[in-house]
Amino acid sequence: MIPALPRREREIFEILCGIEHATAAEVRERLADAPGYSAVRTLLARLEARGLVRHRETDAAYVYEIVPREADVRASALRQMVRTLFDGSAVSAATALLGLPGAISDEELDRLQQAIDAAREVQP
Repeated sequence: MIPALPRREREIFEILCGIEHATAAEVRERLADAPGYSAVRTLLARLEARGLVRHRETDAAYVYEIVPREADVRASALRQMVRTLFDGSAVSAATALLGLPGAISDEELDRLQQAIDAAREVQP
């Protein structure tokens, strides 16, 4: 979960989400009523201190990018696995997981049923 951010930090974070990576100057160009260059660098440093942004050095500039969140990385990897191994079928993937050797506890079955019920509620 991303913490509530002050307005300028949120703007910069949203810019980086949209363009993947940028220097402080490139971020500044995209800001409405942009503050000075050093202020943008300070805001980027604050986002980096929060663990939301990281930088790498290229030539004489820092290039900033969003730090992938673990849940997003996991979800992306799972989507790719379902596409690759199960022709995009979540049902086939779930069925294969349920058929793996080893007992599934009643508690796990209850949690699966709750997830299925929740998925049904959001279906149009």
